[in-house]
Amino acid sequence: MATIDGFMKLDIRVGTILDAKVFGRARKPAYQLQIDFGDEIGIKRSSAQITEKYTPEELIGKQVLAVVNFPPRQIANFMSEVLVLGTYSEGGVVLITTDKTVKNGDKLG
Repeated sequence: MATIDGFMKLDIRVGTILDAKVFGRARKPAYQLQIDFGDEIGIKRSSAQITEKYTPEELIGKQVLAVVNFPPRQIANFMSEVLVLGTYSEGGVVLITTDKTVKNGDKLG
């Protein structure tokens, strides 16, 4: 069973997607994302399997939530540094986003 202490160890922050491109070497369809998490964390990269619901063009400028304190993970020839959050929904993954624009790096609380 999960605990509140375990949840509190996750560092979940808001970032703005700066770049999105098709990740051709991934085993499953994915995008390579560059996400700006503000001055404290900086720009991080992520591999995200969100191709069923999003095009690269519509991702640019979108604010998303991501876990920023997991260790980096090698995916093919790409180092994924953060885990972008979404829901497994009918027809593909839907990103967890903000309903208002907030400061990059704001922490989920």
